[in-house]
Parts: sequence; C-alpha cells; structure tokens
Amino acid sequence: MSFTALYLTKTDGAFAARLRDDLTDEELVAHTGDASVVVRLDHSTINYKDGLALTNRSPVVRQWPMVPGIDGAGTVELSTDPRWQVGDQVIHNGWGVGETHWGCLSQKARLKGDWLIARPAGLSTAQAMAIGTAGYTAMLCVMALEDAGVRPDSGEILVTGASGGVGSVAVALLSGLGYRVVASTGKLDEAEYLRSLGAVEILDRAGLSTAGKPLQKERWAGVVDSVGSHTLANALAQTRYGGAVAACGLAQGMDLSTSVAPFILRGVRLLGVDSVMCPTARRQQAWARLAKDLDLAKLASMTRTVGLAEAPQVAVDILAGKVRGRVVVDVNA
Repeated sequence: MSFTALYLTKTDGAFAARLRDDLTDEELVAHTGDASVVVRLDHSTINYKDGLALTNRSPVVRQWPMVPGIDGAGTVELSTDPRWQVGDQVIHNGWGVGETHWGCLSQKARLKGDWLIARPAGLSTAQAMAIGTAGYTAMLCVMALEDAGVRPDSGEILVTGASGGVGSVAVALLSGLGYRVVASTGKLDEAEYLRSLGAVEILDRAGLSTAGKPLQKERWAGVVDSVGSHTLANALAQTRYGGAVAACGLAQGMDLSTSVAPFILRGVRLLGVDSVMCPTARRQQAWARLAKDLDLAKLASMTRTVGLAEAPQVAVDILAGKVRGRVVVDVNA
C-alpha cells in the first residue's frame, strides 16, 4: 500500500523537494537499513534543521534521495523490537533521521527502537509535535540551568530568539516554573505575544547582536540561547557571577568570538545542549517534565497546523525568521 511523503532529490547538483503519494513499503525498507519499527505517523513538525534540509540551504541531508523530518508522533504499526508492540504510541526526535535516514514528514516511518520513546500520557500526537525538537530542546536547556543551580530566586533569565520555537517554549516553561524571564527578539511587534507566554520584559535583539566588550555589566543569572555568534558572546559577558548559559542553537551563526574573562573572573558556565544524540533516559526525563510543566494553553497559543504540501514554504519562512512559535504538520491532511 502506498503512502505520501515529502521527497528530496539532488541530481547533478540540482535540488528538488516534492510531494510523492506513491511511495512504497519496499522503498521505505531500502532506505532505512536495519530499523525495526514501522510507525504510522499522525503528525510531524518543522524545526530550524528541517528548514535547512527542505531548502538545501546547508548540507544537512547527507544521503539522497531523502524523506526529511526529524520529528514524528504516531502509532506502532509493525515491530520486531521486543520493546515496542503494535499499537504503542511513540515519539521520535533527532538521531540523524531526515539527514542520513528517511524521516517523518511522511505518513509512515521505519525507525530503530532505540530512537523511540513512549508518548507521555496527557499529550496528543499534535501536542507532542507542537513541542517537537524545539520544545524538547528548550526543556533540556531548562534542566541544564537547574542542574547548574540556577533557581527562580537566583535572578533574571534571558531567553534569546524568544519568538522562535525554542525561545517560545523556553519562555513559557521558565515563567511557569517561577523564573523572571526577559525575552530578546528582533520582532518587537511580538511583544504582547511574548508577554502572554510569561516574559516580563522585551529586549530588542539589536543590543546583543553586534560585537561587544568581553565583560559587561552583570545582569543574568541564567540564559537560554538559540542564536549563537555575537548574541551568545554578549550574553556570556552579561551573565552574573556564578551564572550559567545554556547554548543550543546557531540562528545568527556558528562563530563565537569571546574571551575567557566571563569564565575565569565570574565563574560563568557555558552549558552545551544537544538534542540529537541525547541519551534515552535524559529524553524521557525531559518529555515527562514537558507533560507536567508546560502550560498546554500557552502551547496552543504559539502553534499553527499545516499539511505536508505547505511544509516547504514554512521551511523558507522559518529560515527568514518569519515563523512565530511552532508549526505542526498534519501528515494526513
């Protein structure tokens, strides 16, 4: 029986992204190696990395042809892995899927059992994908700050790229946990949106996005940064003594021009946060926390839903900074 998916090709340097409604189980098996669990997907999403893959703006995809989509949520349809039974409700995030292994912007995916976790009770597949890798990464950042001893009474928390997917969920999570959250964004017309998620102050990202002094006036007890480059360098320079910065993204760039001053003079900690290869136990902890700590009404307010055919345009928009919050893809729409 055929199924529908987004399908990326690159032939003689010419890139194409199109919707195919005639993909077969035989093709799926041929491109998914020793994966042992077939998932009938209900929803996926578009993250920044998916935007890069769908536009070929960066060499994210390393095998061709490719079905993109690093996130998926659905029901186990077939399994030879004893950990997963037909009918189990599962979530997938990361693990190189959509890069070297056919992914989840599709009605069906064939995945390794190690890559799956059970969908937490209380979250629908649509809500799980409204969270997606972006929201799960935000939770990993919050957990990293907590592990570093940053508490609600420690002081202000800066969230950069606040109107994006990671930033929006981070603002909602941190404010819900009692932190005083300051949101940095290039979209000052989204100030009321960010306040509705729990931000108490909005900063123009222009104040952070150009080169600054290696040490600046201390302000932040903690930072969640999805931007990188000068923004991350300035955030480090403004972090208070003993504070911590959780870094998870590169929307401004991969470079980091800073000095050792924040680390050796103020004891600032730079915490790298990876969601792609994060160990299963940590993933499960993060998703359990999301199901408990994230206000689902706030999640709904930051989310819109599109069909598979609309995903390529969303990819263009997300790279252009035109997407607010999260986008769920209904793979059956």
